[in-house]
Amino acid sequence: MSKFVETTFGNKKSILKFPDHYVNLAVTVSDAGIVANVDGKKIVPAGTILGGGVLADDTKDAVKASTTADVSNAEGVLFNDTDVTYGPAPGALLIHGFIALDKIPEAPTAEEVAALKQVTFLK
Repeated sequence: MSKFVETTFGNKKSILKFPDHYVNLAVTVSDAGIVANVDGKKIVPAGTILGGGVLADDTKDAVKASTTADVSNAEGVLFNDTDVTYGPAPGALLIHGFIALDKIPEAPTAEEVAALKQVTFLK
């Protein structure tokens, strides 16, 4: 039995406001703390703000950004839904571009916006 299962999500969800202007980096998305949905899949949704030191050290897994002492460790925005059901999985981290606020699961905090200097969130 194969460990990897291909999942089809239907139409590809886009989080971009302007689809021709963005920069992504390849990252490994962590499965830590991700709860399975009703289908038993652990999906990190596109638009999740991630951090964890991945820009300085590409061997680290990207994790949901956190804020302490009014400073966020946000480094980018997850570009596509990423299935981490079977463990950490490859994903794309948007580090530059324009994000549509109505297309992401949760609005960024002021600290996350400040940390993401090359990402602009628009209505």
